[in-house]
Amino acid sequence: VQLVESGGGLVQAGGSLRLSCAASVSSFDDFAIGWFRQAPEKEREGISCISSKDGTYYADSVKGRFTIYSDNVKNTVYLQMTSLKPEDTGVYYCAALHEVHGAEWIYSGIYHPDGSDYWGQGTQVTVST
Repeated sequence: VQLVESGGGLVQAGGSLRLSCAASVSSFDDFAIGWFRQAPEKEREGISCISSKDGTYYADSVKGRFTIYSDNVKNTVYLQMTSLKPEDTGVYYCAALHEVHGAEWIYSGIYHPDGSDYWGQGTQVTVST
């Protein structure tokens, strides 16, 4: 499984960006797709997840501002980010999660990595004041 993120960039606070995650999967039915971010000197944060079987999840830090959705024809998951804040700055990664990991995250709010999921290379988002 290969994942390629795009859409990052520099934006002013209050602005919007749309990130894309193109996945080389046969079907999104087999995976959940999650978005994570990591700011300098901070731990990686799981911010959103989508599964065709279990729905969506948003971290409190992005709820109401970010929207995750998928285009199953293009095998691409998008993260629409609005009302961006400087604290949203970081490298954004998407990951293809095995179904059980995605379901657990969506229902419990906790993602438990075990090294078996697939990750993209990341895209930088910088929000200026």
